[in-house]
Amino acid sequence: MADTARARKLAKRISQIVASALEHEVKDPRLARVTITDTKVTGDLHDATVYYTVLGERLDVEPDFVGAALALESAKGVLRSMVGAQTGVRFTPTLTFMTDTVPDEARKMEELLAKAQALDAEVARRAVGAAPAGEADPYKAPREDDDED
Repeated sequence: MADTARARKLAKRISQIVASALEHEVKDPRLARVTITDTKVTGDLHDATVYYTVLGERLDVEPDFVGAALALESAKGVLRSMVGAQTGVRFTPTLTFMTDTVPDEARKMEELLAKAQALDAEVARRAVGAAPAGEADPYKAPREDDDED
């Protein structure tokens, strides 16, 4: 069993090799907007999961995730051969490509935070000049007993 430090180093190296290969070696136009975001390698160094995202050309056009997934699947053998040649490990890890959902989740979180901030501003705006709905001091003062002894 390999240590986690070696697995992290190998994962980082695989990310670099795959990203460089997608940019310079693989000539598939569907991979032009693919960015490698992270790679995880199992403890036994036999399997690597490469996370990627597809950037849109314009904000109004949805990125082609299906085309990118098909292109990565077809280039998997070439990419694994390049990883094996450039890493020098005894067993070249199998590559699995997964869409990275972190950018989408971050965008959703930012939208929710902006919505919460707008609602907080609305509450603050309504609270200006508001008066309590009952007595100004809703707490009862303790009764003072008159001692007539």
